[in-house]
Parts: sequence; structure tokens; C-alpha cells
Amino acid sequence: MKTNILKLFVVLFFFAVSGKVIGQGVATTSGAFLEMGFSTVGNAMGETQSFVHPDISALYYNPASVGYLDQSELQITYMPWIVGIKSSFITGGFAHPLYGTFALSLIQTSFGEEEVTTVARPNGTGEVYDGTDLAVGLTYGRRLTNWFAFGATFKYVNSRIWHESASAVALDLGAIVNTSFFAWSDQPGDGLNIGMSITNYGTRMKYDGQDIREIIDIEPDKNGNYGFIPVRYETNEWELPLTARIGVSVNPLIVDQHRITVGADFLHSTSSNEYMNFGAQYTLNSPAFGQLHLRGGYKGLNLKDSDFGLTLGFGVVINKLGNNAIKVDYAFRDHSVLGSIQSYTVGIEF
Repeated sequence: MKTNILKLFVVLFFFAVSGKVIGQGVATTSGAFLEMGFSTVGNAMGETQSFVHPDISALYYNPASVGYLDQSELQITYMPWIVGIKSSFITGGFAHPLYGTFALSLIQTSFGEEEVTTVARPNGTGEVYDGTDLAVGLTYGRRLTNWFAFGATFKYVNSRIWHESASAVALDLGAIVNTSFFAWSDQPGDGLNIGMSITNYGTRMKYDGQDIREIIDIEPDKNGNYGFIPVRYETNEWELPLTARIGVSVNPLIVDQHRITVGADFLHSTSSNEYMNFGAQYTLNSPAFGQLHLRGGYKGLNLKDSDFGLTLGFGVVINKLGNNAIKVDYAFRDHSVLGSIQSYTVGIEF
């Protein structure tokens, strides 16, 4: 009884802190690429993060998830978008049974190249401009008891458009609580799980570079030494998309080699109104081969004018000798503006 009360207190405390940090209202934010969704497993399940699954990419939603890794892992994700936009997510983690898991991650989004044209030279100046966003993160997660894990990610965020760039530092915090409610066994994660996280809590981004500096004549109608005055255009500062999540997952079926997991997340962000995500996964375990995962979900329920909707995907884990495993995941997301968005992941457990 005391343990259940403690678990409830942890959940309520984290939820209260999340609401206090984010506050109310929807504002314009920078670093929109941070909300694109880079975990193929999460993308296939409607971006639900409370599901406790042994996959290092879950640190994108909740850094506490790496506390449940039993093996070290390396993953590479590729996600092409429209008009030449390409995104990738590379993450690797070292899992230690006593000290927890340390992980490094890199998110990169490239917007391709365009030819520079001017009024005087409409056919091009011979130059090209491009844009790139990236985030580099260091994550630590640890399972303190059988029912509680915490984690944190410190990350550097940079956005560049040709000669202009902006940067920020941010912090992600997360916790996962396993309860015995609706549990099929005494194994962690077999009952009702509660996941909580705050992501992108950091400094503001402000663009600067050589193209916002010019030499002008501040008094063109007067004589004097006014024609070569260096000036600099002042740009605004914008917050990162601060987001609070709280979600639950449960296993309605665990029989022999079959498992079904369903989950739901509730999100509050400074870049949008509150909304919900739903996800489900069917897992077939084969001791000789590995695992087969079939996934589905829905992103953006209750979000006005949501561009997202149905999500689908699958994953295969192939066991190798020496406790190594190869992982392949695929996800499909429906987007009303961009069409279909797909992501591909390959990984190895060692």
C-alpha cells in the first residue's frame, strides 16, 4: 500500500512541475524540427512514449526509457520528407547493470540547396544557399528500483540558413513508473506503466550572421560623412518548443509468445494546443529467431486542424550468437499537407 502511494505521489509531483514550467497559452517557437518525431518505433505507434520497450530511440520522447536497456545499442534512422528535405537520427548507448545507461544522440535535418538569384541576375549568381538543423544530446538514464526509472538529456541545438545561424542549449527530463495494476506477472512493465517527460526546456534562439550586417547612408539627403555607417538588423528571440507529456500503457494480452500493448499520451506544448496520441503493438516472440512487432496508432487526436492522423509500422529483431541482435524498423505516417512520411531504422544490440 505504501509503495502504491509513493508511486502516485511521484506521478502527481512530476505532472504538477510540468504544468508550472510550461504554463498556459500557445506561442510562436523556434526549432520546429525538434517536434518532427525521429523514433521509428514511436512514429509507428502514434508517437506514444509511455510504452516501456527496450529501444534506445525512445530517449527522444523520454530519457528515462534508456534505464530499461539490458544491452548496449546503436541505431541509425533515416526519414525523407518532401522537396528534398532529409532527416536522420543516430543514437548509441552503453548500458551498465550498476551505473545505468549513457547515450549520445544526433538529430540532423537538411533542407537541400537552392540557387541564389537576384533582380540583376535572375538566372543565378553562381552561389547556392542551404539550411541545416541539428541537435546533439548526452543522455543518462537509470532504473533505481523495479518500479521507477529516471533520465535526463542535455542537448545543444543549432539552426542555420545560409550565413545566418542560431543556437540554444536545452534539457529533457523524464520518469517512468511501473505499477502492479493489471499485471500478468511480477516482471517490470507487465502492468500499468506511467511515463512523464518535459522536453526542450532551454534558452532562446536568435539568428545572427553576416547577411544582417550592412553599410548604409543614414542621412542620404544631407552632406557629411554619413554614407558608410555599419548597421546590424536586430532579430527577435524565440523559445524552443517546450513540451510536457504524461502517458499510460497496459498489456491486455500476454499469453505464451504473444503480447499486445496499448498506450495513450497527453501532451501540452508551447507550440500547439493540448492533444492526445494513441498507439498499439503486437509482439510475437520466437526464442530461436527473435521478435516480430506489428504497430499502429493515431497522432493528434483533439488537436484542431491537425495535419497528422493514422500511423502504421513493423519491426523485426533477429537474434545472433553471443546475445547480439539486429533490429530493423519501418514506420508510415499520414500527413494531410505533406502526404505520407516514412522512416527507416537499422540497429544492433551488443
